[in-house]
Amino acid sequence: MRTISIQPATHHSAEQATEEIGAVRKVKLPLTRRELLRGTGVIFGHIAAGSALVALAPSTAWALELRKLNEKEGRTLMAMGKVLYPHKQLPDAAYALLAKDLDAKAQKNADTAKQLVAGIRSLHQAAGGDFLKASPEIQLQIVKSLEGKPFFATVRGQCITSLYDNDIAFAAFGYPGASWDKGGYITRGFQDLQWLPEPPLEISPKPYFG
Repeated sequence: MRTISIQPATHHSAEQATEEIGAVRKVKLPLTRRELLRGTGVIFGHIAAGSALVALAPSTAWALELRKLNEKEGRTLMAMGKVLYPHKQLPDAAYALLAKDLDAKAQKNADTAKQLVAGIRSLHQAAGGDFLKASPEIQLQIVKSLEGKPFFATVRGQCITSLYDNDIAFAAFGYPGASWDKGGYITRGFQDLQWLPEPPLEISPKPYFG
């Protein structure tokens, strides 16, 4: 069985942008075999049939390999990310990037590792044993109770880049990539809203090109 090995979020330069007609680029996630994943924790998942990623990813199965945290700790961070930044269209694979990036920080810094493990433990204790089994309402209350604490700030801060600056999020939200090197958003992207009706010409006139 082949799986998509989830990689940390990466930044894309203008030279890497290849969308000439506004189409979202194919998700670039290297494939690996299940038996090669030997981290301290391994999380497996599948891309839902109705997800925008189905037509873009090379496989519907993905795998997240952790080096410092175990599987439950990784899934707990994913669950916390969903509470902080809930998006129905964002697949679990995107939240897995959050767990992987935090795991990478824990691997490099012992203090960060202790903070994450202690924070995860506090989530489970507040939930009466298992944060993952708590209702969405209880999870929200627990996460809100941690506002202002270092653990909360660490996870919330990592969400910004891990959840949104990657091909998975781009595909889920319909972002086609940079436009400045292709003439700018005036001619590519500015009028691409699909969820709103076309505005009258008098309130949204055509752009002036000189």
